[in-house]
Amino acid sequence: MSARPAVSETDRATSRVQLRRSLVLTAMTVVLPGSAQVVAGNRRIGLIALRIWGGLLATGVLLLLIGLVSRSALLSIVLDTRPLTLARWLLSAAAIGWVLLLVDAWRLGTPQRMARQQRLFVTAVNGVLCFAVAGSMLFAANVAAAQSHLIGSVFAASEVSDETKGRYNVLLLGGDSGSDREGLRPDSLSVASIDAETGRTVVIGLPRNLENVPFTNGSVMDREFPDGFDCKDECYLNSVNTWAEENADLFAGEDDPGMAATVDAVEAITGLEISYYAMINMEGFAQLIDAVGGVELDVKERTAIGGIGAPITGWIDAGVQTLDGHEALWYSRSRVKNSDFSRMGRQKCVMNAMLQQMSPQKVLLNVQGIAESGQSMLRTDIPAGELDRFADLALKARNQPMSTVSLVPPAIDTGDPDYPAVRQMISDAVAVAEGQSLEPSALEAAAPAVPGPEVPAEEAAADPAAANQSENLDETC
Repeated sequence: MSARPAVSETDRATSRVQLRRSLVLTAMTVVLPGSAQVVAGNRRIGLIALRIWGGLLATGVLLLLIGLVSRSALLSIVLDTRPLTLARWLLSAAAIGWVLLLVDAWRLGTPQRMARQQRLFVTAVNGVLCFAVAGSMLFAANVAAAQSHLIGSVFAASEVSDETKGRYNVLLLGGDSGSDREGLRPDSLSVASIDAETGRTVVIGLPRNLENVPFTNGSVMDREFPDGFDCKDECYLNSVNTWAEENADLFAGEDDPGMAATVDAVEAITGLEISYYAMINMEGFAQLIDAVGGVELDVKERTAIGGIGAPITGWIDAGVQTLDGHEALWYSRSRVKNSDFSRMGRQKCVMNAMLQQMSPQKVLLNVQGIAESGQSMLRTDIPAGELDRFADLALKARNQPMSTVSLVPPAIDTGDPDYPAVRQMISDAVAVAEGQSLEPSALEAAAPAVPGPEVPAEEAAADPAAANQSENLDETC
């Protein structure tokens, strides 16, 4: 058996020098891609890489400065599909180019002149860096691609609506069209009235079982039901959509008769001009919550899972806890063992929690899941060009109290609503949110009718329905 040849001190010294040289060239490539080639390789390629890297850094600095000067301007860039598509391809190309430069830096370090262990160490370091660099750049490219696809597929409308009296009024509908129901009957209807400057939001909850629903003068539905919606069979607000879809021939030139009729009814009920609508599919809503790791809620009352045309399969216990998508969905929709008005309050608390907990960091880290859930969750007529405006308002709203008004007993009798009183309630709630003080007479006109039973303070604090009338959902929920 032959002995290994002795390694001279000169060879060891040479190997150490080569190791240091290789690591320095690799580090240079990580910090300034192309610099290793300028120093020890193809100078022309190195200069091209340095110019490209400089351009990317300058773009990043420019975006940072734009964000510091004008958040809305930055949002208009990052929520535009054209820059997003360009960024996707540039980042993908940069990932490939950077990896090639790292591999070339490994070659320039002449690993064949190192001892075996040192050569393996340098190769391992270079390989890890290649994966890290490529992974981070390709992740950023994937974020841009997912964002672009979500915007292009969901926010495809083109008609822009202006603010009305300084506010955007967005109709929010939640529901699903399962095999056990006829047509699409939204399980929840709300209007988010948003101050166009501050983002201060008033959420108006509309019970699905409102009767004798009026319509705006001269509309198709007003001609069919001049004395209010009375179709002789469960003529509630949430069945307006289904009736219009079944009588689509009356709505000449209207692509979505059901939504048009629902918007018509909501405008007549509230006295607000609806700017846009957003229809949220409840199963997609559950996917969204799972995508961001759940939502933390103070569960006010033990709530059933299941039980709507099916057995109860579980319970959500009272107390502060983090709910996954399935649990949050049932906390929002369940009306077994508790009231429909309790459910409306729970929905508002979930909505408020999502607004407060959906930070930009959480969105960025979960963008792929959010994009996938968004495509199955959301249908809206908000155009892509308005996304920057609403994203900016949403960020402002996080720092503002969200108030609510709901058309529920004892204030409003859903079987025989006083619609002038409804509109006064909403007008006063918006005025309070805008900082106006109301005369006592106006407050009395806005709050009717039959007083409710006196409820002990500790029970009121645990009643989800309290969120239906609140000047600050953070405190109520």
